[in-house]
Amino acid sequence: MDASIRKYQSADETEVLDLSLRAWAPNFASMEEVLGRDIFTRLHGEDWRDYQSKSVKNVLADRLTQVWVGEDACGNVIGFVAATVVDAARGLGEIIMVAVDPSASGGGLGTALTNHATEWMRAQGLRTAMIGTGGDLEHRAARRTYEKAGYTVIPMARYFKAL
Repeated sequence: MDASIRKYQSADETEVLDLSLRAWAPNFASMEEVLGRDIFTRLHGEDWRDYQSKSVKNVLADRLTQVWVGEDACGNVIGFVAATVVDAARGLGEIIMVAVDPSASGGGLGTALTNHATEWMRAQGLRTAMIGTGGDLEHRAARRTYEKAGYTVIPMARYFKAL
């Protein structure tokens, strides 16, 4: 991996937003295919990019969430990860978001970011970390990343119905 990880700075916002939309485009296309256009639109609006940009901006602005970026040798932001304490009493933390620019995928940055956030949770005294992703084909790289980082998958089903 030819990238370094550092704390997110507000000046990184545009690069983080841009790379997240590039990274997650196949995932959202897959979710639309699985859910159908009607339910997908109800969940994510007419343009999923607006929904996801707002979600990423909210995570970046949340003072309780820790965010780090991965950058290449030229200083370009090519990935990010966000983690938070979910329940301090139970010792539970969560990695909320991970994204790697498609141009840098497959080089180990996703695993490095996941491990970095996991180590931060451990340093906070948390005893359990969780992370979620889709079960569809386009999320398989994410599942591989989390399994390489030592996370255990729990099979579950979530159903949607248009009302």
